[in-house]
Amino acid sequence: MIMNQRYAQSPKEVSGLNTADLRANFLLEDLMQDDQFNFTYSHYDRAIVGSVVPVAGELELPNYENLRAEYFLERRELGIINVGGAGAINIDGTTYEVNKLDAVYAGKGSRKVTFKSVSASEPARFYLYSVPAHKEFPHQLIKKEAALPVTIGSGDTANERTIYKYIHLEGAKSCQLVMGLTILSKGSVWNTMPSHVHDRRMEAYFYFDVPEGQVVFHFMGQPQETRHLVVQNNQAIISPPWSIHSGGGTSNYGFIWSMCGENLVYADMDPVAIKDLR
Repeated sequence: MIMNQRYAQSPKEVSGLNTADLRANFLLEDLMQDDQFNFTYSHYDRAIVGSVVPVAGELELPNYENLRAEYFLERRELGIINVGGAGAINIDGTTYEVNKLDAVYAGKGSRKVTFKSVSASEPARFYLYSVPAHKEFPHQLIKKEAALPVTIGSGDTANERTIYKYIHLEGAKSCQLVMGLTILSKGSVWNTMPSHVHDRRMEAYFYFDVPEGQVVFHFMGQPQETRHLVVQNNQAIISPPWSIHSGGGTSNYGFIWSMCGENLVYADMDPVAIKDLR
């Protein structure tokens, strides 16, 4: 099997892209399809963004010709967050029960990873994010309740939100993967505002629990030359290291942020004042 690929672009290239080209390069539209894995290989830090929705039965993480590996995680690690019904993940014989917004880390060298739902009528929906790894760390279940949530922002500026950190320097250990999620409070629509860039790592955003008929306007590009993409529920954005990544929705919603690059420091970012955006 061959997985989809997305190549890297410079700020100069992106400044000249039209809407269709921006969507073709940075938006992942076909995630969360029943009974199939969906992966896209990004050439930004060689991150892989994907999903699986097991309905009919248990599904095993496949291998892909692109990886030139004996198995998917031979030289990689994998972060998983469930945004659907109750499910289970088995890693080399160990089973983890995964409820909505629970996470699992599968380390380098994990040979067999399987996914299943407790109920076909309300299947688990697993968001997957994999990056290269040079060191093995033990697989681990991270419950939402143990993610030490922090609420920031304000209703006055429509950006009150709660951040859950799962895989990071002070949480579940990884080689270079950082992963968590953010839930916006009712009445708040802005994420990651004020915005920032972090040249030392790329990021992927996966938007979920966007209500029917609502959308998120995701902003990207250099701070002084921004672009936007309209994002539907269960779609993802590949965000280059040089790009801002902020969004404003027509309703509140949730999103998963996942990063890889030079370090594991969550706060390693270069902030951009709102007044300086263009």
